[in-house]
Amino acid sequence: MAWRFILSVLLLISSNSRSGAVGAPQVPCYFIFGDSLADNGNNNDLETDARANYPPYGIDFPEGATGRFTNGRTFVDIIAELLGFDEYIPPFATAKGSDVLRGVNYASGGAGLRDETGQQLGGRISLNHQLQNHLVTISRIREMLGANAATYLNKCAYTIWMGSNDYINNYWMPDIYPTSKLYTPEQYADVLIKQYEQQLKTMYSYGARRLAIFGLSEIGCTPAEISEFGTDGTLCVDKLDDEVMLFNDRLKPLIHELNRKLTGAKFIYVNTYGISTTAVPAVPVTSSTCCEVKEDDQCIPFRTPCLDRSLQSYYDGFHPTETVHMEVAAIGYRALLASDAYPSDPGLDIASFTALPTVGLITSDN
Repeated sequence: MAWRFILSVLLLISSNSRSGAVGAPQVPCYFIFGDSLADNGNNNDLETDARANYPPYGIDFPEGATGRFTNGRTFVDIIAELLGFDEYIPPFATAKGSDVLRGVNYASGGAGLRDETGQQLGGRISLNHQLQNHLVTISRIREMLGANAATYLNKCAYTIWMGSNDYINNYWMPDIYPTSKLYTPEQYADVLIKQYEQQLKTMYSYGARRLAIFGLSEIGCTPAEISEFGTDGTLCVDKLDDEVMLFNDRLKPLIHELNRKLTGAKFIYVNTYGISTTAVPAVPVTSSTCCEVKEDDQCIPFRTPCLDRSLQSYYDGFHPTETVHMEVAAIGYRALLASDAYPSDPGLDIASFTALPTVGLITSDN
């Protein structure tokens, strides 16, 4: 049963990418917020250690090393394909002219919900800064569409996957950040969710109605964290994953509350926790990486990576291979199981965004 499900969605994605989009996209535009899991080049010109615009990153991507922290496509690239776009959504750093009408990718490696997160890496674009960049895009769209801009933005698809760095590059670095001394894990999850709530409300005020919010994955299963903390004989670093679940357990009821209070909001929670370890039995969970890594657990430039990339979970110490990105995209786009997305009734997923009515238009002039 699990194998039939996984094979069907992987074949769907594979056939879609080979044949290209047919007809118009299912939504007029797609806006992406996130971190290195979705970054497609926004960090390339920043003074930062969080950059992936060199081989062997992009070894399986048609354009090579573009700034994507994986061997091929990211989950947002694949979602764009599934939504019917014939080109990938451009990064904010290079989006020009009418390009923004099909959407913009604001994601930045090392970025978090908190502004200080990832500061030891150098430059990165926090979620608050990404929202400021989105205002720039909105002003461009208004210049082109005038009074029709609000309705247009309400019809777009939006995705966000953030929060991982607020643990990896903040809470779990006590020598650099004070957060683990100021807050218990429960308190820190509360603080993050409170901030996330305000940021999601800001996205709503800027026009986001059809928003997929990806929960945190099993960060304790990444090769970097296993190497750093050890597992005491278990598969992953359970203590870290327990703290991640405190965040996820608070995120789901937040989404329920936002849907209840915000007119026209169709926010969904995508359950990414466990995808990399349970979705495809052929992809083993190991502490090994596909590329040889530096001390910061990113790929050593120009070294030849593993040959069996389709059977590996992690490309470097933190970032999954395209195979895992495909699983994430498939579950986000078409939730077949009740546990894949919330709310599961009436079965909201990204594929359902195209059928939603347009209500609750932008009223702010921000």
